[in-house]
Amino acid sequence: MKISQQCYAERRRRLLEQLPKGSVALVAGAALATRNRDAEYAFRQHSDFYYLTGFNEPDAILLLRPGRDAGQVVLFCPPRDPAMEIWTGYRAGPEGCVERFGADQAFDLTELDAQMPQLLDGARKLYYALGSDEALDTRVRGWLNAVRAKERQGAEAPQELILLDNLLHEMRLFKGEEELEIMRRAAQISAEAHCQAMRRAAPGGYEYQLESTILSYCIERGARFQAYSPIVGGGENACILHYIDNDAPLQDGDLVLIDAGCELDCYASDITRTFPVNGRFSPEQKALYELVLKTNEACIELIRPGLPWNEVHDLSVRLLTEGLIELGLLEGETDELIESGAYKAFYMHRIGHWLGMDVHDVGNYKVDGEWRPLEPGMVMTVEPGLYVSPQNEQVEARWRGIGIRIEDDVLVTERGAEVLTAAVPKRVDEIEALMAQSGHQAGS
Repeated sequence: MKISQQCYAERRRRLLEQLPKGSVALVAGAALATRNRDAEYAFRQHSDFYYLTGFNEPDAILLLRPGRDAGQVVLFCPPRDPAMEIWTGYRAGPEGCVERFGADQAFDLTELDAQMPQLLDGARKLYYALGSDEALDTRVRGWLNAVRAKERQGAEAPQELILLDNLLHEMRLFKGEEELEIMRRAAQISAEAHCQAMRRAAPGGYEYQLESTILSYCIERGARFQAYSPIVGGGENACILHYIDNDAPLQDGDLVLIDAGCELDCYASDITRTFPVNGRFSPEQKALYELVLKTNEACIELIRPGLPWNEVHDLSVRLLTEGLIELGLLEGETDELIESGAYKAFYMHRIGHWLGMDVHDVGNYKVDGEWRPLEPGMVMTVEPGLYVSPQNEQVEARWRGIGIRIEDDVLVTERGAEVLTAAVPKRVDEIEALMAQSGHQAGS
């Protein structure tokens, strides 16, 4: 399941229309990264570059120059090398970039330093993500200096450097239908994987066994990579927000928190569910869980076009604070506890983030100093949580070491919200029923 080349071409067209006359934009692809000695990490293309090209080879560079007679879209890529392709696999080469990836012109990387000064000559503004790649920044300065060196011959180097992020990331924030279909599929695969992990969980197992269930299920359905390192935290480990050791045994009577989501064609999913290892919630676990669930559902219900982003978070803070007071984990007036930040001992993160090609996707949360209103096509996570530190002696011992988070992926629609991750259960009775199917005897 992939984005069509027509979609990539449309994105380039939209960006070119936003670039002023006499400007040029540079977008660099990712490079291979060494894992150890001569072994490399699996290649993952830079999101901005892939968003505009769909080209999944390392070390490529895209140049966009509106109104250029010889073509507005220029790609640089590694050259074809049949001998190396025995080891590395097929490469498109410049010819393939034109034939298959929509470039008007393409050059191999050996021509980069010769061609780039010519392509920059005469442009007044350079749009470029300065500071993202120090080595490339140095090369860009070299190309600009090469143009300046020919000023007596009539060459003109760009006089203004502008970050491309503002234009490109605003485009990426709003998802088109092809993107949404892939994100729905990624969410569906991840949701089913979470269900499989719930079925497998049992006292005496290990966190990494549940991780392996998630990974294998996703891979078997074509999602080879996760959007981030999976979190599988049993018991007290669930109170560590970015816990990724995933090597502890699963204890009878504990909860286990799984935060995992696959990536499909460079689009992320992001799901968190928390459930009892033995298939049954204890009274304390259930009380905290249902408070988090109530908050998750209320925040999703609130989402609609025109709602300022921060109001979703503010609602989560109020509901969780009120619930903690009712359960006796906090004492005082709701407004005062919110004002003082007392709730942060239990809820220390935000309600969510944008979701797309990056799991924490690009896009401004404020515009002109104000929280931006939600609009159709935005995708965000909703992930309230409560974490009672095992060292928190301000609460009764029965609450300590319980960590709970419930996270869904939510699309803002014209009418409200579409939950992309609805296929994985989150109600207490649904979770206990699912786990009972695989041998857990809830209530035994």
